[in-house]
Amino acid sequence: MTFHTQILTLYPEMFPGPLGLSLAGRALSQGIWSCDPIQIRDFATDKHRTVDDTPAGGGAGMVLRCDVLSAVVDEAERRMAERSKPHPNPSPEGEGLLKAAPILAMTPRGKPITQARIREIASGPGVTILCGRFEGFDERLFDARPQIEQVSLTDIILSGGEMAALTILDACIRLLPGVMGAPSSGVEESFESGLLEYPHYTRPQEWEGRAIPEVLRSGDHAKIAAWRKQRAEDDTRLRRPDLWERHRGVRD
Repeated sequence: MTFHTQILTLYPEMFPGPLGLSLAGRALSQGIWSCDPIQIRDFATDKHRTVDDTPAGGGAGMVLRCDVLSAVVDEAERRMAERSKPHPNPSPEGEGLLKAAPILAMTPRGKPITQARIREIASGPGVTILCGRFEGFDERLFDARPQIEQVSLTDIILSGGEMAALTILDACIRLLPGVMGAPSSGVEESFESGLLEYPHYTRPQEWEGRAIPEVLRSGDHAKIAAWRKQRAEDDTRLRRPDLWERHRGVRD
């Protein structure tokens, strides 16, 4: 089944953008995933196609209107439901029923997305991503549409949600069956086990006086696995103490 993506944006021409190239682009041409950008302005009701207004209480910038956004979200949800109808004859155990496709709103106020959440999304029928702009969204949108999941990439501010949406889509697409060559490519990576990935080496065996670690040339797979595990733990502890603390908490 095709993984269907909908992007609610003021700049639909940004999609598929870089996702039309490389692995994602090949998967798009093969029908493994689909890309449907939806212009938010099409749901404005005035002749100027207004999607924003000044913030209540004063302040700089403009705020995206809840009436316009709710209309586009409702339409996107309707379209996704049409594409994601359950199997006509599901088994008694529930096999054949499809998970609902999530609706993400890209905002710095959202919860940082994780690799675990990416895997959950990629295992479903698709995703709808609402891209923020200006000062953000009228908060009443989330009060009235609680199914919208507010997410962010990390503690940075972008000009809009489109670049973050492209990143999340890329993270999902690469996990779809048939996109990456080796099945293990998406498993032995940073964050999949709660740790950063171990360092990698390749030819030449020696470069500028630096040699590939002897253990990696030993052919002893048990020693190589132990070395990689130790390096993953050491690098995570030194570079990402926040990840290391969470990893220790899970183990304990």
